[in-house]
Order: sequence, then structure tokens, then C-alpha cells
Amino acid sequence: MRPEEIKAEISQLELAEKLLLVEDVWDSIALSNAELPMTEWQKQELDARYQAYQKGNLELHDWQSVHEGLRDKYK
Repeated sequence: MRPEEIKAEISQLELAEKLLLVEDVWDSIALSNAELPMTEWQKQELDARYQAYQKGNLELHDWQSVHEGLRDKYK
């Protein structure tokens, strides 16, 4: 089935059915998440950040302070 056909079918569903479908789609994505390929530059960036972390060259922030900072920035 082509994406256009899928969209047409979805548009005919009730809201509750659409929500269940979205939940099923997210669940299927989560199951295959480990299979997502990572590009070489992404691997290199993660390795570089991890090495910097191990050497103590990163300033770490807890999620609460990051969240507050973003909230203050976009008030």
C-alpha cells in the first residue's frame, strides 16, 4: 500500500482509532530502534564527546537546570 492510500485510510478512522494506531506505530519504532544505522560522523562525534567526558573536559548539567534555562530563554 502506498503512503497516499494509507493516509486516505487513516483519515476515515475515528480519533480513538487514530490514537491507537499512533501508539502501535511508536511501539514498532521503539522495537526497531536498536537497528537504526548511525553514520560514521555520528559515531565519531559520540566517541569524541565520550572521551572528553572521561577526561573531565565537559561541564555537565542536570536535566532540571537545562529545562529551567530553556524555559527562561523562551519566555
